[in-house]
Amino acid sequence: MSNSNVAPFVKWAGGKRQLLPQIKERIPEKYNNYFEPFIGGGAVIFELLPANALINDINKALINVYKQICNTPDAFLKDVNKLDEEMWDDSKKYYYSLREHYNNKLMKEEYDVELAALFVFINKHCFNGLYRVNGKGLFNVPYNNSHSASVDEKVIMATSQYLQKVTIIDGDFEVACKNAKKDDFVFIDSPYAPLNPTSFESYTKEGFDIESHKRLAKLYDELTVRGCYCMLTNHNTELINKLYGSKGYKIDVVSVKRMINSDASNRVGEEVIICNY
Repeated sequence: MSNSNVAPFVKWAGGKRQLLPQIKERIPEKYNNYFEPFIGGGAVIFELLPANALINDINKALINVYKQICNTPDAFLKDVNKLDEEMWDDSKKYYYSLREHYNNKLMKEEYDVELAALFVFINKHCFNGLYRVNGKGLFNVPYNNSHSASVDEKVIMATSQYLQKVTIIDGDFEVACKNAKKDDFVFIDSPYAPLNPTSFESYTKEGFDIESHKRLAKLYDELTVRGCYCMLTNHNTELINKLYGSKGYKIDVVSVKRMINSDASNRVGEEVIICNY
């Protein structure tokens, strides 16, 4: 299937848009089902548009957006356009009032179309499109001073149509891959291993600690034994090389621009694309 209007509708830290050419040239020529256990902003699936796909993320609020766009795109668009249209003159105050409303709904676990609309509005109007929560699980990214439209309606409708054929779940990455079998393709855009190993502490609140990285490497080995085609992307760090380096997997190092680093001199980094085929 190809539809030029299908595209990511949220910005996501570590999103794979700039790595797409390197990813595409390494995709297996033929595969059966497509699995993406860490969907994030979906840059890869929306580029490839596989026919039989399963997507997953541990972030329930993010997955709620995928589900609402899939199931009720009209209601979603109505809500998000209303949020755009009703912006106060004091847009900063408006953003913080919506952020508070979003957090209240999040605490009550109201995973509905309104939460999805708030999620996308906040994603478009927060600093760098970062999704970050504090220790209490509350979204805490500041305003980015933009007044731009939150969505492109054509993109939402085309993406909704594509998502009808996709299985959308939220949960652990291992569970997401439990039905992957021989000749299926598993694309693993795993949460980044920090460039500085001592910064692991700040990472654990996202729930992806060093044990998670080890468990993921074990899953990668298991999927390989099952005969799945696996591709994994991450920072080129000692930990990642240690976990995948001695297994005979193909590890390609690619240069990337780091958008989120405030120090311009550190903006070029290295990522790895690890394939088992």
